[in-house]
Amino acid sequence: MKKLKNENQLVKEAITVGVKYGEDRGAVEFEATDSAAEKIEYIYRLLVHDKKIQPLPENQVSQKSMRHRLAIWVSKQLPKDHPLLK
Repeated sequence: MKKLKNENQLVKEAITVGVKYGEDRGAVEFEATDSAAEKIEYIYRLLVHDKKIQPLPENQVSQKSMRHRLAIWVSKQLPKDHPLLK
């Protein structure tokens, strides 16, 4: 698994976009006290359920791999000229 350029910032963006997606869909209401790890796992599982991303094999699911998968997902959602993609 090769680390993406700006991966940490892409993960933050993925959390923001994923929270909005989950709440707009009516699937979840995140609390201010929810940790980033909880949000990442919920967003990952929601996107897999909705067939927006390819699931990881269950024995390879970890916080690091979910973060990476979400960073890839959000990088495809952003416009081509977005600063995080440069």
